[in-house]
Amino acid sequence: MAVTPSNMLPLGTSAPDFSLPDISGDTVSRRTYAGHPLLVMFICNHCPFVIHVAGELARLGNDYRDKLAIVAISANDVSTHPDDSPEKMKEEAAQRGYSFPYLYDESQAVAKAYHAACTPDFFLFDKDHKLVYRGQLDDSRPNSDIQVTGKDLRAAIDAVLAGKPVDEKQRPSAGCNIKWKAGNAPAYFG
Repeated sequence: MAVTPSNMLPLGTSAPDFSLPDISGDTVSRRTYAGHPLLVMFICNHCPFVIHVAGELARLGNDYRDKLAIVAISANDVSTHPDDSPEKMKEEAAQRGYSFPYLYDESQAVAKAYHAACTPDFFLFDKDHKLVYRGQLDDSRPNSDIQVTGKDLRAAIDAVLAGKPVDEKQRPSAGCNIKWKAGNAPAYFG
């Protein structure tokens, strides 16, 4: 299983805009969450790294539902990875109990704007939508003996919600590379 690390976008970067369809059929945009801290997660259905942490993603959604705006985005090419199609995303969200919008980035423009590289890839923004955390959920990986806790991301979220600075020592996330459409891979990828 090949491992792709996340790009460590500079802290303080403004959250790129997005306006994407949710699996419910609604369109969700970054502006919907103006004035609120925002967690943007790039995930998909088939990746073993996402499957490994899916339960924790659902818990994060439930634990922070009323305190933090959370969206998940799938940007994979569904012509090569049909398990990541919007229909399958709807099934996955229901099975996992995701309480956050699960958005589909068909053009992959949003993934490129965020410099997303892998699934899962996490970007936490403060209430002014300035990047304060980009990195791993925790130290657990598939086939490791380390329990999934979400400790790294949870510590960053808790700091933001308490109005405290987020520790700038952050470790990249790791997972499957985003499945770019032929000829669409961004320059920062590989």
